[in-house]
Amino acid sequence: VLQKGLKENFADVQVSVVDCPDLTKEPFNFPAKGICGKPRIADVGGVPYLIPIAQKEKVYDLNKVAKDIELPGAFILGAGAVSSKVLGINAELIPIVQTKSEKKPAVNGSYVAQINPADKGCLLEKYSSKYTDCEFGLLANLYASEGQPGKVIEVKANGRTGELNFVSCLRQTLEKHYGEKPVGMGGTFIIQKGKAKIHIMPPEFSACPLNTDEDVNNWLKFFEMKAPLICQPVIVSRDPGFDLRVEHTHCFSHHGEGGHYHQDTSPDSVQYLGYFQPAELLFRIDRPQETHLVGRD
Repeated sequence: VLQKGLKENFADVQVSVVDCPDLTKEPFNFPAKGICGKPRIADVGGVPYLIPIAQKEKVYDLNKVAKDIELPGAFILGAGAVSSKVLGINAELIPIVQTKSEKKPAVNGSYVAQINPADKGCLLEKYSSKYTDCEFGLLANLYASEGQPGKVIEVKANGRTGELNFVSCLRQTLEKHYGEKPVGMGGTFIIQKGKAKIHIMPPEFSACPLNTDEDVNNWLKFFEMKAPLICQPVIVSRDPGFDLRVEHTHCFSHHGEGGHYHQDTSPDSVQYLGYFQPAELLFRIDRPQETHLVGRD
């Protein structure tokens, strides 16, 4: 299914089932070896807690989320916002956490991408270099598993010929094929060559309500960042009525760049290499009562 769909958007596509590479090794350096074992997706909070006006009291803990999704000790990857209560500012969170179990404390391998106060560029830091908790704020889209080795879907896609970004292409391919049946997927992919359009939220929440996508885009800070970028996508082919964010991807690098992935900006030279696992369960946590569709991409 993915091979056929990606072919419509990329010049060179290869999709196969392989053994998950050891994710504790370069370039990932994750705290778990794989993305297999009881795979599940959690959509926590939501964009309505960020805009039009940020509800800063919305703070969550990844260790508690692991229990809520009935997988204490889960290895969690994904995309979210930091807890402004912990950091004192707003920023992008790239969660990569082996949550705590009865036997072991949590291992937090997350990154934070924020606007550098010095030069207004990107400041990417390891979360554990400054903080000891596993909190986040407002919203997160998370893929969780036991962090085990196992069989995964490997996707190689080079040379973008269509308009869709890599993640949207995967999601829309699934939606087209499976229709009403929602299919969720998570994992990690590397933009191996090329450049990408990435945003980082400003450190201050907007004082004026952000009521349209245009308002949101004017508030966000956009950058062109270079490969290699290691990305953590969470995808659900369609929303079965839970007010989901159907795709959300954050990325980090070892050269100081990272944030929220939008699209590669070098279609001819771009190379993607991804490892994905379909999820068995979907959990919707603290769904906003009042909702809207602004700022969902």
